Amino acid sequence: MLRYLGWIAALLILVLSVMLAMHWPGWWWVAAIAAAPSVLGLVDVLQRNSTLRRNYPVLAHFRYGLESIGPEIRQYFVQSDLDDVPFSRQQRALVYRRAKNVMDVVPFGTLRSTYAPEYEWINHSLATTDVHHHDFRVTIGAGRPKPYSASVFNISAMSFGALSANAIRALNTGAARGGFYHDTGEGAISPYHREGGGDLVWEIGSGYFGCRDAHGQFDAEKFTANATLEQVRMIEIKLSQGAKPGHGGVLPAAKVTQEIADTRGVALGQDCVSPSRHSAFSTPLELLQFVSRLRELSGGKPVGFKLAIGHPWEWFGIAKAMHESGLLPDFIVVDGAEGGTGAAPMEFVDHMGVPMQEALMLVHNTLVGLSLREQVKVGAAGKVTSAFDIARTLAMGADWCNAARGFMFSLGCIQSLSCHTDRCPTGVATQNPARWRHLDVPDKATRVHQYHTNTLRALAELLGAAGLEDPAELGPEHIVRRVSAVEIRALSSLYRFLAPGDLLGGNLPEHSVFQQFWPDARADSFQAPARIRDLRLSKSR
Repeated sequence: MLRYLGWIAALLILVLSVMLAMHWPGWWWVAAIAAAPSVLGLVDVLQRNSTLRRNYPVLAHFRYGLESIGPEIRQYFVQSDLDDVPFSRQQRALVYRRAKNVMDVVPFGTLRSTYAPEYEWINHSLATTDVHHHDFRVTIGAGRPKPYSASVFNISAMSFGALSANAIRALNTGAARGGFYHDTGEGAISPYHREGGGDLVWEIGSGYFGCRDAHGQFDAEKFTANATLEQVRMIEIKLSQGAKPGHGGVLPAAKVTQEIADTRGVALGQDCVSPSRHSAFSTPLELLQFVSRLRELSGGKPVGFKLAIGHPWEWFGIAKAMHESGLLPDFIVVDGAEGGTGAAPMEFVDHMGVPMQEALMLVHNTLVGLSLREQVKVGAAGKVTSAFDIARTLAMGADWCNAARGFMFSLGCIQSLSCHTDRCPTGVATQNPARWRHLDVPDKATRVHQYHTNTLRALAELLGAAGLEDPAELGPEHIVRRVSAVEIRALSSLYRFLAPGDLLGGNLPEHSVFQQFWPDARADSFQAPARIRDLRLSKSR
């Protein structure tokens, strides 16, 4: 009977209050209140969809209510300062402080266990340097008609549709003030990307939004119209995304507003489909020919691609096509599996794709081994929020870093984990105007700018303490990782780094991934090597 305690109590209060109300009318209010759980309990017992509600009428709803606010309870009362799920309280607090331009120093000592495995640090120097500026930049597309000087820290791809209009406005205005770029995401260039005047990197995904014909195929004329805009500094072809590589998407017709339809170049009232693969090319060589074509159509602006590393032979096929054809992208952005997204299947978020550090090293090593590294710049993205994150990523082979969720925090994101519900409490990741209109663009743009500026100032201080003057001087020898309680290793000795030309000779380097997959990778196909296909067939028999 304890299972029915809540319902029985409501019924008893209802009966008692009705009896008392016959003599004292004020009790009718109590009866009305008690009637609600009484009717709810009856509905629970009669329905057949939920066994829990039938077994625990009324009481089950308390369980559902507590479960619905579980993330908030954990975030505010249970989670420690260092639990990065997906970002720790310490990481978020650092961004908030730098965005608000308030004191970001901490007292007493580190909260981290310096003797725990995975603890990392950057070695300092007794001959420190004075780094007098923090506007660190890298030239992309050197030798092209329109090269671009990019900051080493930029806003990663986030589309209008995933983010609100005011969030896009604030990000772009902040980027304009700080002199760094704002990646549009694959949702095309919206009017809100244009308002702030900030530099844009136009990301083109498999849906070709903003440059597609009525059938969803690439349209060269529409591409040229957008690519030649002065505000568009570079073109980025999205091959895959870290949080959900190999996964397409559908924006249901009900959510395709007139504004989104106009921005993306799709039909109003129809599903907006992002296929899982491109239709403009199907082989590594065709990808590079597409890169070359976009560079010509854009008037010589830098063109590259973004990818999350999956099968090594597919990336090796692209690299071989670069070497054999001489067609080179101006840049490659490596997106780690720890990257974020508005919505993705849990299996993809948790178990698909290579994390950023290993993916970055594979891309960097391959380009070095082919003696192409100086000609192709490399960016990287994946949970970058602090100056140390930037320093470690550059030390492992990147030329610059991008961040998405870090800049979302600077807008006021509280990591409520409601991006997919259209009920973002801070107006950042929602299309509900009742929510996003309260996001103050001038204030948030200032915070975006200040977060970028203060983070790079911190990077300058790290470089000076390490005896360096520029981020380009960072190498794997500068970053040290504890691998056990009694062993530490510099990244230069922990990982195998190739020397220039290692892949051009007859003997492959002693690196298991290259030895296993490099010989059979092909510039004319993304397909698995015949040896691997034969192995699959033998297992299926």
